[in-house]
Amino acid sequence: MDIIIGLLIIAVGAFCQSSCYVPINKIKNWSWESYWIVQGVFAWLILPFLGALLAVPEGHSLCELFMADNVFNISMTILFGVLWGVGGLTFGLSMRYLGVALGQSIALGTCAGLGTIMGPVLLNMFFPELDALSSLTFAVILGVVVTLVGIAVIGVAGSMKASSLSEEEKKEAVKDFNFPKGLAIALLAGFMSGCFNVGLEFGKDINFGSLTADMYKTLPATFLVTLGGFVTNAIYCFWQNHKNKTWGDYAKTDVWANNLVFCALAGALWYSQFFGLSLGKGFLTESPTLMTLAFCILMALNVVFSNVWGIILKEWKGCSQKTIAVLITGIVILIISSFLPQLIG
Repeated sequence: MDIIIGLLIIAVGAFCQSSCYVPINKIKNWSWESYWIVQGVFAWLILPFLGALLAVPEGHSLCELFMADNVFNISMTILFGVLWGVGGLTFGLSMRYLGVALGQSIALGTCAGLGTIMGPVLLNMFFPELDALSSLTFAVILGVVVTLVGIAVIGVAGSMKASSLSEEEKKEAVKDFNFPKGLAIALLAGFMSGCFNVGLEFGKDINFGSLTADMYKTLPATFLVTLGGFVTNAIYCFWQNHKNKTWGDYAKTDVWANNLVFCALAGALWYSQFFGLSLGKGFLTESPTLMTLAFCILMALNVVFSNVWGIILKEWKGCSQKTIAVLITGIVILIISSFLPQLIG
């Protein structure tokens, strides 16, 4: 029963993340770089910080935790957060050229596979005594492979969409649709976004041990990763503000109330995926396979729900029934990938 509860919590977080771009459409008179960094303040700083506080038992503090004798782990967690930040930037561009459904599918699929594999591999390079590679069991590898198959099927649906629609129909569904360019960016975004899970692997012991509840143990590491990602995004967005002369966005007081509300909502929805991941893993402790695969499951469910939103937003409008059938097949495979490892593990 605990496993079902854990997977449901992760699923709720995935649904929230896949919905985070809906509030962004309500933001008025701000350039991309302005609203991106403002929502990032909530998504990558404020909410992760508040989440990390849940891992701190009474009588202790986050400062005490971060000043402990684990400088290397903390530094590596932040470093991979900085690298993940590059993935976050290109992630937004992938949806610009491919749409919410296809962009998230390819980027998150790549992120799911590489993030799950890279974490134990790199951790083993630095700390071979931990035997991190032992977590990559047959069940885990199979789960990753099935996830990638599901992503590939959805990618085929995207290719079918690109070849079957006229330029006018493509632009109607996604204004700047460009499949080759979007595909390259989405793959880069997925590779760099996989660094998030690597950061979590390096930071998984940054907590107060038995004094911290299992469901909160990864929240301090999550904060460190998003902190690193915020630095990357802030540098790029402020550079874009300078380049595009959009500093004036922050002075538009008539839209601040509206934009702040929707940026906060977008940030909260985005952070929900990793808050849900931490809570969900607290219920999966009896299954080492699902603990290792939890990040991959989260990304797979993100893809499922992003495609649901893609259908709602009519990004697949005008496609043939065959294309839609391929898309649905990919979604079903991803759902199966979330449960298959537990069945054979």
